[in-house]
Amino acid sequence: MLAEWNISTEKVHYMIRDKGSNMKRGMRDVFTKILFYKIHFMMSDQKQKNLASSFALSNFSSTTKLATNEVRVPVESTKEAAENDSYNPFEHRVNEHPNSTVGALIHLLKSSLGTGILAMPAAFKNGGLLFGFIGTVIIGFLCTYCIHLLVKASHEICRRGKIPSLGLAETCGGAFEYGPKSMQKFAGTVRVMVDISLVITYFMITCVYVVFISESLQQLIEYWFPETSYNTRLYMLMIMGPLLLSSQVRELKHLVPYSFMANIFMVTSFAITLYYLFMDIPELSTRPMFSSFGQLPLFFSTVIFAMEGIGVVMPVENSMKHPQHFLGCPGVLNGAMSIVVILYSVIGFFGYLKYGEETGGTITLNFPVEELPAQILKLFIILAVFFTYNLQMYVPLDIIWKKTVDFRISGSIQRHIAQVTIRCVFVVGTIAVAAAVPNLEQIIGLVGSICLSVLGILLPAVVDTIINWEGNLGRFNWILIKNILLGILALVALVSGTIDSIKGFM
Repeated sequence: MLAEWNISTEKVHYMIRDKGSNMKRGMRDVFTKILFYKIHFMMSDQKQKNLASSFALSNFSSTTKLATNEVRVPVESTKEAAENDSYNPFEHRVNEHPNSTVGALIHLLKSSLGTGILAMPAAFKNGGLLFGFIGTVIIGFLCTYCIHLLVKASHEICRRGKIPSLGLAETCGGAFEYGPKSMQKFAGTVRVMVDISLVITYFMITCVYVVFISESLQQLIEYWFPETSYNTRLYMLMIMGPLLLSSQVRELKHLVPYSFMANIFMVTSFAITLYYLFMDIPELSTRPMFSSFGQLPLFFSTVIFAMEGIGVVMPVENSMKHPQHFLGCPGVLNGAMSIVVILYSVIGFFGYLKYGEETGGTITLNFPVEELPAQILKLFIILAVFFTYNLQMYVPLDIIWKKTVDFRISGSIQRHIAQVTIRCVFVVGTIAVAAAVPNLEQIIGLVGSICLSVLGILLPAVVDTIINWEGNLGRFNWILIKNILLGILALVALVSGTIDSIKGFM
């Protein structure tokens, strides 16, 4: 429209001259000026109307100049915008095989109720009756609290980044990415380090499972067939075939029946265990309430190994159909960990009370193999640990697959072959390491002190500090102080537990 009004004075003068050739020159000049000014005002009015109709708030910047006066429009900071954002990651999660709340509870129970609970009497041997009981409850609370920190941090990062779900490594890296600017450059490194730590941790845990199954199987077969005398390593080769077959189950949802059967076998085993522990219980005065400071590192590392299932937590929470039921009171996490702490305290307390300094690396080694209940117990424990092996290997294999293979292979047949190959290599690797270091108690202490103290306590404390660094550390910076104390505890368990475990190998 503005182009239609782009008329020069000369053109107006020509129009008037063409229409009124008989007019005097002076009169023509007056009409020329009058018509020009009229057109000019009409053009200005049209410009204002177009400007008013096309103006929108979205065209406004935070600093807009009107005439000579500068008007500043307050813009919400990134942090405030994130806090007021209504994005709910739970509403955007798409799971092909969602897990029910009961299924999540079963998985969490199974991830913690493994061979570690059978090592609790040995932990009490290194702590004493009273200290062992109190220490187990405190460590159980700390492990649960640290898992809460990680899951809540994951939800916060998902909300800020508008991401449906995150794994453990992505959560830790995201904390640095959304943390202070000076720490953002370490986000990628943190992700890689956490992935490597998880792979090593759960690889070593599955090695412990191989050693436990082999030793228990050897004890049973040598009793049933007295003329048989094979080395423990031969039994490791015997269980390789069944492990290779069972390891091909890939979906976490499809592992629920495995976890369910493992829990049934484990609960039955606990009942038989309590049957033996409550027979002819010695007096409390026959056992020390506190052992010695030198033995405490092994106590802490063994209990942390027994309870910690940090690597399984995020996959289980991410796969839930109703993830809002994971935290809270009551919630899946609190319910599972409460059951775990109660069972661990009971088994550890009465196991050490019954056998004292003769307590073995796992309590089943103390039971008389010639009795039928003990034989059923050992068989059920073997089956329970066997079915738990798949759940524990899910985490490292998922990391290995996604980080090294998934994006390199496109064909379905090639992907299937790659999956089978990786799982077979993993199983063979755990058996090879277990055969090289068959000392069960020392492996448990080493894994607990090095891997799980870092992943289960130190890492959540660091993540919680980074994510709350900018203005959210609480009154008197209590969050920072609390996390520093958690970090010190984790480092003490790391250093002292590692030293004692290495001494045990020598």
